[in-house]
Amino acid sequence: QVQLIESWGGFVQAGGSLRLSCVSSGSIFRDYGMGWFRPSSGKEREIVAAINWRGHSTYTAEFLKGRFTISRDNARNTVYLQMNSLEPEDTAVYYCAAERTFSLPMREYDYWGQGTQVTVST
Repeated sequence: QVQLIESWGGFVQAGGSLRLSCVSSGSIFRDYGMGWFRPSSGKEREIVAAINWRGHSTYTAEFLKGRFTISRDNARNTVYLQMNSLEPEDTAVYYCAAERTFSLPMREYDYWGQGTQVTVST
């Protein structure tokens, strides 16, 4: 069983930055690939970024490349999402999630946090 707690969302002006954190407990963090998601206009949450268990393989959604970066610190059981040059369209609840491999679809993820709100003003 994995418990995930996101933090460091908040309110920021357009052009600003935030770094989200997601701390894992209850299982061996390095056994899991991690992802960040946010709601989309469809049924499923859209993936923002993903990282494999070692941190050697990452994925960032094409429309976010150059602005968002995922990383992890296995010693701290934490995955991060660095968000730069934020835009009002980035306003959303951001969720971290864990799964056993390195996947992109929401349905592949077994464990989810409660989410952290990011609000970007004009």
